[in-house]
Amino acid sequence: MGLIFSPFYYGKVLKTAVSTSSWFKDLFVFDAYPHYEKFGVRIPRKYVVHGIDVSSYQQKINWKKVGAMEYKEIHISFAFIKATEGVTLVDPYFQRNWRESKEGGIIRGAYHYFKPKKSGIWQARFFLQTVNVEAGDLPPVVDIEEAAGLSESELIPNIQDFLNEVEKKTKSRPIIYTSYQFYKDHLIGKFDEYPIWIAHYYQQQLAENLKWNFWQHSDKAHIDGIKGKVDMNVFNGEEEDLSKLLVQKVIQ
Repeated sequence: MGLIFSPFYYGKVLKTAVSTSSWFKDLFVFDAYPHYEKFGVRIPRKYVVHGIDVSSYQQKINWKKVGAMEYKEIHISFAFIKATEGVTLVDPYFQRNWRESKEGGIIRGAYHYFKPKKSGIWQARFFLQTVNVEAGDLPPVVDIEEAAGLSESELIPNIQDFLNEVEKKTKSRPIIYTSYQFYKDHLIGKFDEYPIWIAHYYQQQLAENLKWNFWQHSDKAHIDGIKGKVDMNVFNGEEEDLSKLLVQKVIQ
C-alpha cells in the first residue's frame, strides 16, 4: 500500500528544497562583495562585526532602532561619533548621540577632527574636556584628513602630541582615522603601533599588505533610525577581538 502525505508535507518538502538550493548557491556561487538590499550598499562578506560613524550631518538619531536593525545576520555593533574639531568646535549632536547610543546597546567611540595648524596638545585637551570616556568604550579617534601645507617634520610630531595626551588620560591607545590615499602619502610607517581606521569606498577588499583595524567601506548606507545616508564600517576581527580593544580603565 502506497503512503499518502498531506499537502502540508509536500509544502514542507518544497520549502526545504528551496532552502537547500539557497544554501547550495551560497556555498558554490560565492559573492565576496554582495549587495544587501536593506542597507542599500555592498558589504564585504568576510567580516562579522559591523558599525557606523555619525555626526551632526545625520541630525537626530533613533538609537534604539539602530540597535534593533538586523538583516541577513548583519547588525550594527559599534558607532564612532563626532565630538570635536580643532580647539573650538563641538558637534551639536554629540552629547545626545554619546548618551543614547550606549542606551541603545551600541558600543560607542568618539572622534576628533584634527586641524594640523593647531596645537595637538590643546586639541587633545579640548577633546577630553568634551568627552567622558568610560570603560567599555572604543578608544578615542583622531580623524586626520589634511596636512594643511605642513611638512612631514611639522605634521607628525603634532599628531603624536595629540595621541600622547589622550593616551595619558584614557590609558588606551587612540585610533587613527584617515583615507587610504592620505595614509599612503603621509602616515604609513609612522604610527604602526596604533589601531588604524581606513576610509576606502566601494572596494571588495583593501590591499593585502595594509595593516588595519577598521575599514570605512561605504558612505551611502541606509540605517534604521537615521535619516539620509550613513558611513558604514567593518572591524577586522571577531567580537572577542573588538572587546580586547575597548577602554579598560580611565583616570579621572
